[in-house]
Amino acid sequence: KALSSMPMLKKDKEVALIAVAQNGHALEYADAELKKDKEVVLKAVAQNGRALEYADAELKKDIVLEALLRNSDALYYADAELKKDKEFALKAVARNGRALEHADAELKKDKEDAQER
Repeated sequence: KALSSMPMLKKDKEVALIAVAQNGHALEYADAELKKDKEVVLKAVAQNGRALEYADAELKKDIVLEALLRNSDALYYADAELKKDKEFALKAVARNGRALEHADAELKKDKEDAQER
């Protein structure tokens, strides 16, 4: 709540770390620079995998596998290109089988085709 109600704290990394440790969704209110900070984003994702939604796009590939350990929906917030990457999708599903629900449609089709054979 501190990050959303006190704008001057949005840029304070220590405050952000405390906030996201209590509620990963607090990342939504952090300064854009903190959304690029791997330590802050990892802390948010460790608390709630869905916090990945608020991470900077550049960090998402690095963080999404960690997020999947906590929440199968995390892949939903990953970059579209990342969802199409078969190797990455296999890693994601290995971490959390339900991640397949949010993989690229073509990859899901490949799985269905393989099951029919």
